[in-house]
Formats: sequence, C-alpha cells, structure tokens
Amino acid sequence: MNGLEQEQCKALQARLEQARLDLLSQLADDLDPGTDVLAPAVLEVEASPADNASNRTLNELVHETAEHTARHLQVVRHALAKFDDGSYGLCETCGEPIGYSRLNARPEARLCIACQTREEKPHR
Repeated sequence: MNGLEQEQCKALQARLEQARLDLLSQLADDLDPGTDVLAPAVLEVEASPADNASNRTLNELVHETAEHTARHLQVVRHALAKFDDGSYGLCETCGEPIGYSRLNARPEARLCIACQTREEKPHR
C-alpha cells in the first residue's frame, strides 16, 4: 500500500497524464520538420564562419532540448506505468511509501526522501 488516498492518486495520475501530453506536444514541436527548427537558417556556403558557428550552436541546443524532453517523457511514462502494477507511490529502493507531499511536488518521484538523499550524497 502506498499510503495515498484514492483522490490523491487520481489527482497525481491526472497531473502525470497532462505532463505526458505536454511533453509529447513539446517534442513534436521541437522535431517538426515543417518548422525548419533543425535546418540551418542560412546555407553554410553563403554564410560567414561566425554565422555558421551560430547555426551549429543553435542546432545543438535544439537537439539537446529535444533529448532532455524525451528523457523527461520516459520518466513520466515510467511513473504512469506504476499505476497499472500498483507500485505508484512506493520507493523503488526500499519499498516504503514515498509520501504525498513529495509526490505532490514531484509526481514522477521514484525514491523516498531518505533514499534520494543517500543517492545524491557523494560517494567517498
């Protein structure tokens, strides 16, 4: 049992589902070939070296943003899948309930505060 009330679960699931839709939309916008976001703004043959460098940097930033969005989408999908198997709200490390306040802040949280803190501590 994850310690959550049914209304809390429904609200968190709805937030995750909305996040999934928003991320899918953002990813589609980032990768839409019709917007020419990924295409260089100016042909490199006609552009100055500084313009070419700027275009490459912009293209790299767009790709990095799309990769970040795709990774976040994977995390949200993982959280949504946990509703199906009944493990949503349980820490993936210790199995204890994560707690509503943490899930309300980060509905995609995989770990309880104690396990997350241990994971973030530098290994010495």
